[in-house]
Order: sequence, then C-alpha cells, then structure tokens
Amino acid sequence: MPVSIAFAEDNAVNRKTFLQKIRDHNDLTLLFGAVDGHDFLEQLKNTPFTQHPNVAFIDLEMPNMDGIQTIQIAKALYPHIYFIVLTIFDDDEKIYDAIRAGAIGYLLKDESSDAIRRAIACVIDQGGAAMSPAIARKAFELLSNDQLIKAQEGGAAEMDTILSHREKEILQQTIKGYGAVQVAEILQISVLTVRRHIANIYSKLHVNSKAQILHLAHKRKWF
Repeated sequence: MPVSIAFAEDNAVNRKTFLQKIRDHNDLTLLFGAVDGHDFLEQLKNTPFTQHPNVAFIDLEMPNMDGIQTIQIAKALYPHIYFIVLTIFDDDEKIYDAIRAGAIGYLLKDESSDAIRRAIACVIDQGGAAMSPAIARKAFELLSNDQLIKAQEGGAAEMDTILSHREKEILQQTIKGYGAVQVAEILQISVLTVRRHIANIYSKLHVNSKAQILHLAHKRKWF
C-alpha cells in the first residue's frame, strides 16, 4: 500500500537530496514539501483530512519556526501523523526535545534511501520508533538518566517562543471561555484589538477554530 510523505526542509540542496531518496521507492508518494515550519503547518492546514500524509519528515534548524515547535503544534493538532526528525544534529538536548514534542523517529540526514524506507516501515507497520543507531544509543542514555521523566515541564516556555505577552493573556482568557467583548473588558483594550490578536494567534498556531486552540493548549499544557 502506498505511503504518503510530507517534509519540511529550508536548505535547497537538502530538499533535492531528500526528494531523490523518496523517489527511489515506488511505494512512497510525496504530497508536499515545505521550506520552513510555518509553510509546513499552513500547507497541512489547507490539506483535506483524508489526504494528510502518513509520515512527515521535519528538519530541526529552520528559520521562522524550527522543527521542534513545528512538531509540537502539528502533533497536537494532527496526532494521526507520524513525525520523524531528519537532521544533522545528534546532541542530547535536541533528541530529548524532539521526543517530548512528539517525534516518533530521529534520523541523521546522511541515512540512505533504504534506511529511510525501513524507518517508515518501522513506525507504520511495526509501531516502533525509528532512530539512527547513534541516536538510539543516546536515547537510551537519556532514559537511564531519567531525563525523559520530568513531570509536565516546559509548557509555558514553549508558548513564550511562539506568542507575545498580550497574545498569551488573550489566549488565557479565551481558554476560560470568554468572548472577545468580555476579554476586552477584562484587559481594558478595544474589542477590535482583541480580535486582531486572536487572528494573529490563529495564524501563528496554524489553527482554524477555537476548538483547535483549546485542544492545542490542553495538549501542550500551556496553562
């Protein structure tokens, strides 16, 4: 059965290399490629649910929105998609952050096309976690040091990197169930300003509805 693929990579050479690796396998279909996290989330938002990719490969170091933030938002909104990091980095902190964000795999960019295909089979057919050997070793070291068992940390820090102070205030009131008029009264700003900030929040988080915002905030434990 064909497997649909999407990816986010800002480097043109790396995009070309990855595309060739995907084209080496007739059972892999590329849905779209994105140049950064914002582009990826926007394309995903505009893709019908029934046409979502099975697997998405995400680069870590990208402008505008990095891979960790991209996975954090996308995994909370689209939990049915498998996210695999494809990067040159193998340091402990990035592995830890990627796993916490929701990545099911972590591959180095020099992996062969066959290794990438095996990784896809691992997560889809076997329900496993796809990792380059060097990454797997470090992941086990992290587990042995209990670095992956920190209770619900980092939610506020994640939000700080995405939303402004005012946007966080408005989001917090929205989560409480208040409408734009009530939020304006509470924060002593105009309704028009509240609505403009809400539009910015929708844009930054790449969501279409209040229900998605509530789901994302709850999933990432922002409040």
